[in-house]
Amino acid sequence: MAMAHQAENDTSGPTRVRILGSDSIVVDHGLWRSFVADDLLDNLASSTYVLVTDTNIRPLYAPAFEEAFRAAAAQRDSTARLLVYAVPPGETSKGRETKAEIEDWMLAQRCTRDTVVIALGGGVIGDMVGYVAATFMRGVRVVQVPTTLLSMVDSSIGGKTAIDTPMGKNLVGAFWQPRRIYIDLAFLESLPVREFINGMAEVVKTAAIWDEHEFAFLEDNAAAILDAFRAPADPQNPGARLLPIRSTLKRIVLASARVKAEVVSKDEKEGGLRNLLNFGHSIGHAIEAILTPQVLHGECVAIGMVREAELARFLGVLKPGAVARLTKCIASFDLPTSLHDKRVGKLTAGRRCPVPVLLEKMAVDKKNEGANKKIVLLSAIGKTYEPKASVVEDDAIRVVLSPAISVTPGLPRDLNVQVTPPGSKSISNRALVLAALGRGTCRVKNLLHSDDTQFMLSAIAQLDGATYSWEDAGEVLVVAGKGGQLQSSNQPLYLGNAGTASRFLTTVVALCSPSKSESTVLTGNARMKVRPIGPLVDALRSNGLRVEYLGQNGSLPLRVGAAGGLDGGVIELAATISSQYVSSLLMCAPYAKQPVTLRLVGGKPISQLYIDMTIAMMAQFGVIVTKSADEPHTYHIPQGVYQNPPEYVVESDASSATYPLAIAAITGTTCTVPNIGTSSLQGDARFAVDVLRPMGCTVEQTASSTTVTGPAPGSLTGIEVDMEPMTDAFLTASVLAAVASGRTTITGIANQRVKECNRIAAMREQLAKFGVHCEELNDGIVVSGKNYNDLTEPRGGIYCYDDHRVAMSFSVLSVLSPNPVVVLERECTAKTWPGWWDILAQSFQVKLAGDETEIVDTKTSKANDAGPSVFIIGMRGAGKTTTGGWMANILKRPFIDLDEELERRAGMTIPEMIRESGKGWEGFRQDELELLKDVMKKQGHGHVFSCGGGIVETPEARELLISHHRNGGIVLLVHRDIEQLVEYLMRDASRPAYTEEIRGVYERRKPFLQACSNYEYHSPYLDPSGGLLEPPSDFVRFASMISGKNTHFEKIKKRKHSFFVSLTMPNISSRLEIVPRVCVGSDAVELRVDLLEDLSPESVSNQISLLRSATKLPIVFTVRSKSQGGRFSWTSEDEILPLYKMAMRIGVEFVDLEMGLSDSTIRAILEMRGGSTRVIASHHDPEGKLSWKNGGWQTWYNRALEYGDVIKLVGVARKMEDNFALADFRNRMFAAHGKPIIALNMGTIGQLSRILNGFLTPVSHPDLPFKAAPGQLSAAEIRHGLTLVGEMEKKQFYLFGKPISASRSPALHNALFHQSGLPHEYSLFETDTVADVRDLIRSTTFGGASVTIPLKLDIMPLLDEISDSAKAIGAVNTIVPVTSSGEGKARLVGDNTDWMGMVYSLRASGLSTPTSTASGMVVGSGGTTRAAVYALHSLGFSTIYLVARNPATVEEIKSSFPQDYNLLHVQDASHVHRLPSVIISTVPADRPMDSSMRELLVSVLRQPRQGGGNRIFLEMAYKPRQTPLMGLAEDLGWVTVPGLEVLTSQGYYQFQLWTGITPLFSDARAAVLGE
Repeated sequence: MAMAHQAENDTSGPTRVRILGSDSIVVDHGLWRSFVADDLLDNLASSTYVLVTDTNIRPLYAPAFEEAFRAAAAQRDSTARLLVYAVPPGETSKGRETKAEIEDWMLAQRCTRDTVVIALGGGVIGDMVGYVAATFMRGVRVVQVPTTLLSMVDSSIGGKTAIDTPMGKNLVGAFWQPRRIYIDLAFLESLPVREFINGMAEVVKTAAIWDEHEFAFLEDNAAAILDAFRAPADPQNPGARLLPIRSTLKRIVLASARVKAEVVSKDEKEGGLRNLLNFGHSIGHAIEAILTPQVLHGECVAIGMVREAELARFLGVLKPGAVARLTKCIASFDLPTSLHDKRVGKLTAGRRCPVPVLLEKMAVDKKNEGANKKIVLLSAIGKTYEPKASVVEDDAIRVVLSPAISVTPGLPRDLNVQVTPPGSKSISNRALVLAALGRGTCRVKNLLHSDDTQFMLSAIAQLDGATYSWEDAGEVLVVAGKGGQLQSSNQPLYLGNAGTASRFLTTVVALCSPSKSESTVLTGNARMKVRPIGPLVDALRSNGLRVEYLGQNGSLPLRVGAAGGLDGGVIELAATISSQYVSSLLMCAPYAKQPVTLRLVGGKPISQLYIDMTIAMMAQFGVIVTKSADEPHTYHIPQGVYQNPPEYVVESDASSATYPLAIAAITGTTCTVPNIGTSSLQGDARFAVDVLRPMGCTVEQTASSTTVTGPAPGSLTGIEVDMEPMTDAFLTASVLAAVASGRTTITGIANQRVKECNRIAAMREQLAKFGVHCEELNDGIVVSGKNYNDLTEPRGGIYCYDDHRVAMSFSVLSVLSPNPVVVLERECTAKTWPGWWDILAQSFQVKLAGDETEIVDTKTSKANDAGPSVFIIGMRGAGKTTTGGWMANILKRPFIDLDEELERRAGMTIPEMIRESGKGWEGFRQDELELLKDVMKKQGHGHVFSCGGGIVETPEARELLISHHRNGGIVLLVHRDIEQLVEYLMRDASRPAYTEEIRGVYERRKPFLQACSNYEYHSPYLDPSGGLLEPPSDFVRFASMISGKNTHFEKIKKRKHSFFVSLTMPNISSRLEIVPRVCVGSDAVELRVDLLEDLSPESVSNQISLLRSATKLPIVFTVRSKSQGGRFSWTSEDEILPLYKMAMRIGVEFVDLEMGLSDSTIRAILEMRGGSTRVIASHHDPEGKLSWKNGGWQTWYNRALEYGDVIKLVGVARKMEDNFALADFRNRMFAAHGKPIIALNMGTIGQLSRILNGFLTPVSHPDLPFKAAPGQLSAAEIRHGLTLVGEMEKKQFYLFGKPISASRSPALHNALFHQSGLPHEYSLFETDTVADVRDLIRSTTFGGASVTIPLKLDIMPLLDEISDSAKAIGAVNTIVPVTSSGEGKARLVGDNTDWMGMVYSLRASGLSTPTSTASGMVVGSGGTTRAAVYALHSLGFSTIYLVARNPATVEEIKSSFPQDYNLLHVQDASHVHRLPSVIISTVPADRPMDSSMRELLVSVLRQPRQGGGNRIFLEMAYKPRQTPLMGLAEDLGWVTVPGLEVLTSQGYYQFQLWTGITPLFSDARAAVLGE
């Protein structure tokens, strides 16, 4: 199926392509402005031409065409009219609603059957407008004018028209051929880069199915095409950047158009041949149906092509090399090749594509025949397996799509197979480096097609080090080396998890000459960023190279200076960790500025065979390395340039060859590997002889082949083996050892701890799932084998740590396991053997099935789970020690003051160290630095440290602190008001006096303190002289935020209705007193920074600190720009960065980020984020230009979905229907992605949208100066509105008990319901019989109840759940109906708020945190006594005295609480050994107290105060308000609390439990007291 290639030369004018007997496809640059109008009027005459486009394209191209049309019509005296209609851009317009909208408009314009409809746009416009033409008045003529590459090469050609439905794409439509297709390549000049790349997927697809020659052309020109499109556009001449590739663009467009025209002409209605154009679409469309519109059509098809090619490989009809070549070509155009592509995850917010859903979507495919799915299968590049789509079973598709694979044990007993593994990764990577650095052309055969070699190829191409082309259908790589002439790259080299590539390229990039950049950055994925590379970097640095760690020391990412080569001379390298360091230096040494002597130090080098392999291959490329005769482990490398041999054949990978040979060994079958034998360069080639033969296998090995026949299953025997020459093969040996008799001891494999994972630990952990016991050695592993029939089923599947060798090793064990085995991370085998699972299915006839088991395992050998240590810095007197104590308390970590630690180690105070030790300030700073180094090294996890105030004066200390926070640690800067600080330091004599003015010291250190820290805390509380012993609530929230432990977001998401109140004060401090009131009923508080009078970061930081001290709510940090309806304006986006940096440093819970900002600004802000800060990605349309109905908001939603944790879209309602359209849009988007969305309309009419929004609705409050947005409501008003529209049901609340007629509870709760806008009602239900309420509490209108005597115990059996506190107290005073998501029926939970009320009242009266020896006292033995005991214990009182008349009752109380409550019954004051600081009286005040009890109590009250802090007497009786005991206590200096306060407090907590709203306590108190 070869195409004609005249397209290459057709660049002189309009080129016509014939389709269905007509030359109706016209291709050239500039057609739209100078050709189309004339051609239409001359050849498609009509009374009316209707141009339909989208709102993005219309202003760019419609006016010029209207002008050209008028001129052409006037020239011909034509009365034809041109009508223009625009719809919103994007896939959401391709539906029934938009189609009907266009048709109704055309009818209103009196269009008739002679109308010609012109579709100007991309695929969405072309498909949808074509369908309009096909059905309008039973069909009118249509003209396609594609403006995107995708539509030029695909959708505009062939007459397919359609709209989308909820069931899938393009399911309703018609074949309706266009009369003309004008492909104007000038449209590409304004096409966004992503849209161009999107279209390249269809170009690659066409070449892949039809023409290998054209495919090679795409491979060769990918870089040039992308470079041209990514070049900056000249506003004066936007087409100039594409001039260098103009002929290339015309060629690729014509080539695709000709193929499609030929196919359509032969099969217009898609009877068979036209199916081929759907290569990649069967799977791609299914992916698109889930991920649209965030992922574009071409991006989905690109992933689909890779998957369908892998399917063809799995079915045995396509070679692995062709799959690799296709994947590389797709990737070279920057298209995704997998759903795991980070860009796909980012664009879709991690939305998953479950395999069952994909198969369901694929079932609705027009190619299918009934239930049979049909997929286009490649047989080679440029050729398909059949001239149509082929029927493929679901099971095969499921294997290719699934992330995991299930292996069913068993294979034919008489199996005798030959398996050729892919080329050696080690040899492939070395061959690529040597050929790229060499001079001349080299044809490399049997190259491994893998992730590793792909990264290596891409990187060397990026460095302009060589050019590549493929021959023999992708089986031979032709490398044209440039003799080591490499250029540095201004774009990072991304290496994934390719360890070999990263180590080789680290030295290779040092050969680069400066070009676009003075250095080159190497980076990789998260796993790569913890893999070691330190010894190699040390060696390079010692040889004069600039190498900088950009992340964690000792690992990528790195920045390597473009030095034009090593300096040469003697280079020392520690080679005991990885031989790849040695090979990296060896291969690049010939290009050093002088000959190199490489000396390997530190002991015996690891993996000597790989070093020997490198030296042997260097010789094959013309450079002879000499081993020193005098010095051990020393090599002499001459200067030179590699000379490429004409052909180089890569040996099969000997490590990979161990897997098929091991399958033969474990199953008693025979396997031959034809190109691994005794002459191999690889140490692992000895695996068959040194491991399999001693274990009981028959091994035949020639110079170039190895055959293994295993004994009967279960007959292998354990061995002792040193696998140092073949360390990668130890995993294969380990799984064989698992079913061998006896113990197998493997040594010499220490380097396997620093591979893709800690492989020794990985094998131990995963073999344990089979019931196999392993013991780790320092350099090995001992495996105790067991009968294979006794292997247990590995629950949860085998976790592979993203390590190809782990996955393939356990696939070997799986074929003998008595149970099916699920291997997770199936695709990680692509690293070295992409087709391994295909071999298992085809050659070994093992039954495989796709599996979607979730990964629940974790990476092996993780460091301390406590997380990095916290270091606190700041000026002396800022409160570092106090803050450090708080932080340690919150994080449950040990706290060390480094000043005190320094004094402890030195045995003298700091002033003595400076004045008397002879060291002075300089010596003190050095000691301080050494201490910091020591604790960072030895206690770098799980601690909290406060540093000395001057630690940042030392440059090396600054580097250490900066490195700590860059690598994920916390360095917290503590500061407070500078005036307070100065005043304190002037009187502090505990440290040496400042030798300069304090403010000057502060100003000098300020930039150091900022640079060294990643968070800061500005506190209005801190008093270094003492004061707050326990962390204040604002610091608790701050600490939980920056440590990533804050759960505010999850809590808010669980609420059906949530709000944030928008503060509109110019200065928080001036109206601080109203903040608590305006925050009532909200779940967060928004600080509108743009409305503040002082926008300096320091001032805004103070405002946030004040706000935190006034409310416990999470803070939403918003800087609203003028264009978005706010007041902030800037000349450069850089002006907002300091504000956002401050917000991230101070740990706000939410930041509002406008999506109108540039990508670079948004990314810069997101890179500042740490802890638990969430992003609200927002876009406001204050002018009301966007419509919710027709998809106008989709672009902004997609952008917000990519960047935000919450999406906020705010439009304008002009009519009530706009609110319903908004609701429909919001519901559809939330159903598709599940990401929280705030969607609102401004204005009075838009208030309904605020009522119905649900999640974090912005609200105002009557006490605020003004509303933040037109139409904003208060939370109370919204709740009232929800009631009116039926969204909030009125609930009935009760007080159960008797007598209750005098209760103040109705007054309390009804007042709070009213203030909050809730429709509920609280009333009395007087009864002393629990049966009376049995049905009532199960009513659908029941909202909750208070319970008092005599029902507090009787009610408990009627409830579904009792809280821990109510169980301990033995009584319920509150019933809370709880409905979990998905449950229709509420569960009734019994709780007790009596103790909460006591705790609140005591704290409000000034109770300090009790010491470890503090005691409290409870008077009485009734039901309330138990709540009092529970309250005192929860506060931390270590001893609680009980004063009661009845010893039996007291004993009953004591026995019902745990012993650690330390309850003591006292009957005489002399028994009170620790005077209580709190006394709670629970006896009734309306009858006399027992005289002995009274005497004891009075005696205790009269005892003198011991220690500081208030002594508090809490009287639970509230009639009379002032009891005699209260009067006595007051006279004796005790703070007294009346019972009504506790009554208010417990009701205050009941209200919170029922509603989730925290009211002002003063409001609750006023309601109770009738104020």
